[in-house]
Amino acid sequence: MSIRFQFDHYSRRDIMRIAAASLAGTSCSGWLPRLAHAAAGKRPPKACILLWMSGGPSQLETLDPKPGHRNGGPTKAIATAVPGISLSDNLPLLAKQMRDVALIRSMKTREGDHGRATQLMQTGYRPMGGGTEYPVLGSLVAQRNAPHDSPLPGFVSIAPFRFGNLGSGFLGPRYSPLLVSGASNNPTTRANLTVENLEPVGIPRDGLDNRQQLLQLMRAGMAGESASALKHAAVYDQAMRMVETRGEGAFNLDEEPAELRDAYGRSRFGQGCLLARRLVERGVPFVEVSLDATGDASWDSHLNNFRAVTSMCGTLDPAWSTLLTDLRQRGLLESTLVVWMGEFGRTPKINPNSGRDHFPDAWSVALAGASIAGGQVIGETTADAMEVKDRPVSAADLFATVLESIGISSSSSNSLGDRPIPIVDEGGTPIKELVG
Repeated sequence: MSIRFQFDHYSRRDIMRIAAASLAGTSCSGWLPRLAHAAAGKRPPKACILLWMSGGPSQLETLDPKPGHRNGGPTKAIATAVPGISLSDNLPLLAKQMRDVALIRSMKTREGDHGRATQLMQTGYRPMGGGTEYPVLGSLVAQRNAPHDSPLPGFVSIAPFRFGNLGSGFLGPRYSPLLVSGASNNPTTRANLTVENLEPVGIPRDGLDNRQQLLQLMRAGMAGESASALKHAAVYDQAMRMVETRGEGAFNLDEEPAELRDAYGRSRFGQGCLLARRLVERGVPFVEVSLDATGDASWDSHLNNFRAVTSMCGTLDPAWSTLLTDLRQRGLLESTLVVWMGEFGRTPKINPNSGRDHFPDAWSVALAGASIAGGQVIGETTADAMEVKDRPVSAADLFATVLESIGISSSSSNSLGDRPIPIVDEGGTPIKELVG
């Protein structure tokens, strides 16, 4: 049974629910154990919002249009706020933000399968069939930048959808994301963003009060007895703090002006971007917002690519551009990196179904904010978009750039037992034009 928890309506029963989840150890989101570490820490100076485009959006209909070439199809290019840089006409609002946006048009990877490519772009490591479970980017950032005394988790994933079963890997469940989903994608209503997996499965609500009493007894009995007991107590206390502070109000989107919510778009993705800003504003260092489909369209556009991408961009463009504006107006853009990417691009050659297929050879990613130098383009593809013409960028290079831009050394390592695991795969180098 899947049970959801809506942050707009905290109650004593909600508190019981979280307490029982902690007691039973059934929190699938896995972030509660992380809260047990009460060591003092400072709020990280920079954060990251990942706009994850699951399915692999077409670069030719977004960041690297090729008007006039048969591979470009009917998509037109439009001017942006930076002379000489053009975007697809599907992104007119983002075009106005180009002074803060850097385009990488020369991504070159080697994975054309959804699952394998997702693992590569989310972890920075190619799937090799070994036993090492590499953590996703959000877990790495949470490990390095999350304040230890915050009532909020260090990694929040909104409307999560990705191919493959990825998570915090060898870093452990304390760096797993808090999952926030939504039951409604109706553009005429507010997004129904909910927090999942906080209630133990199979425990009736009328039994939670008894479990709360049992929890108190157990805590009293175990106090000072063991490290696990202390850890459990800290988990409970932190969970209570989150509830009592209503997650510092982060999840109550009704506090926002209706006009701003409209500007983001009343879609799950649009409201998710707004929630991402609110979480970053409250010290959460990594937030992922996913967009994989809207209505009958998706980024995985093997059929009717042009109609699908236009539809997807109708949701993407207002949310992405408003997020940048909102962060800038609040003085947060200089400390918050916004990454836009999927797992690969689409084939330049249009297939017989007016679609584009998987294509990892030459595709695009966009970065904005933090220490990224915007208003420029890294790399170039050939006129037919089939190959990278200049400055190929690997997944490891991108990872190194992202981490450096938010103050995490790309040359640092984690440990797996006695084995050092570089935070960035071998050969990954930050793009100097973007991060200096």
